[in-house]
Amino acid sequence: MKRARHEVTEPEDADARRTIRPVICYPVETLPRPDLSAYQAVRDGWDKVDEVLVPPREASCFHVPAGSFFRIVSIEGPQVGDLDLWSADDVNERFFSGKTRALHGTHLSTGDQLWSCLPYLRPMATITHDTLDWYGFDAFGGSVHDVIGTRCDPYTHKLLSGHEYHHCCHSNLTRALSERLGRSKEDVEPAVHDVLNVFMCTGFTRDTGQYFMKASPVRPGDYLEFFAEIDLLGALSACPGGDCSSEHSSDAAVCHPLLVEVYRPKAPPAGWISPPRNGYSRRHED
Repeated sequence: MKRARHEVTEPEDADARRTIRPVICYPVETLPRPDLSAYQAVRDGWDKVDEVLVPPREASCFHVPAGSFFRIVSIEGPQVGDLDLWSADDVNERFFSGKTRALHGTHLSTGDQLWSCLPYLRPMATITHDTLDWYGFDAFGGSVHDVIGTRCDPYTHKLLSGHEYHHCCHSNLTRALSERLGRSKEDVEPAVHDVLNVFMCTGFTRDTGQYFMKASPVRPGDYLEFFAEIDLLGALSACPGGDCSSEHSSDAAVCHPLLVEVYRPKAPPAGWISPPRNGYSRRHED
């Protein structure tokens, strides 16, 4: 964590250096944007074609065809979820939380897109509705649906506590993907990746810059809704931290299930086509 080093003498121009204005790393004015009105228009009359219940402290996989919608729904009580996405045709193409964060910011909401990893780099899903969009950023700098955390994992848990815990989200996602693909946990574990922390309320402390969590504002009936830009295989873990108001990676927190619902519209959005993989030549020339 970044702290002032009092044993180091500040240079004379320290204040001048600190007050230099920041530059946005990735200006998004030229980023192709989804036509949300077209997406919204095809929600009327859609058919619910599938639903998957995610038990507390477990994960489940689900499939969403390109051109369909899916929702992650709070159904019993405050609960956060860790979401992984892959191309249904190739799990080497997976959600890239870091690039998504660079393009859209630390927390996502309606209109933001979830991008896949290199060398594919294309939108995998678009957020089309967020019932927690009202939350914004609170006085602590916290907000919901972050792409700054990773996922709770048994390796960090072992490092910090000395104990083994097998219901961290990383382990949950590994078991779910192993079962879905019919492959060993050891084989599929490298495909489990940094997540979208659905419903989780997080931020960075202003003094030390540490990642924090606080009680999620989610309540039963709230949902985060997506449009699948490509054929998706998803996995969602109902985090063992419950609403993350006190701790995660333990059996102490009160946890609730989450529901994934899949909807098929009568027709695709006007003008929509599933995005191709990134067009870079991959020559990497000198």
